[in-house]
Amino acid sequence: MEKNWAVQDFYPEELSHCYGCGSKNEHGYQLKTYWEGDETVSRVTPRDYHTAIPGYVYGGFLASIIDCHGTGSAAAAMYRAENRPMDSLPAFRFVTASLQVNYLKPTPIGVELEVRGRIKSINGRKVLVEASVYANGIETVKGEILAVQMPDSFLSK
Repeated sequence: MEKNWAVQDFYPEELSHCYGCGSKNEHGYQLKTYWEGDETVSRVTPRDYHTAIPGYVYGGFLASIIDCHGTGSAAAAMYRAENRPMDSLPAFRFVTASLQVNYLKPTPIGVELEVRGRIKSINGRKVLVEASVYANGIETVKGEILAVQMPDSFLSK
């Protein structure tokens, strides 16, 4: 059986500094996004300092994991749509054009969270991703991310 690699494992080094998903950011979440069938999945356990009020996760943390899971899902979807392996060049890297987050229930701290993504559409350089956060199997947050392929000009900064 072929290994299910995370799309972030194939981000070029110069594009691996994101606070949410960059392997080169020692202070970040280092989120990893994998395919599970037609859905993408990431798992992360919030730290005590990600607290909003005692016992619950800060909403900004939840929005940021939806954001990074969405851009990772967009890259994975583009590789899949073009029938390319994730280590092929040029690398797909996406940034967020729009992020909508709806908080459905308080999210408990101290448990592993699962973020699941579904690709709603691919339109040229844009990918629309729907994502949900689950705590103990219960959906607590739902979001939608419009991710756009990162312009080459971002690398010249």
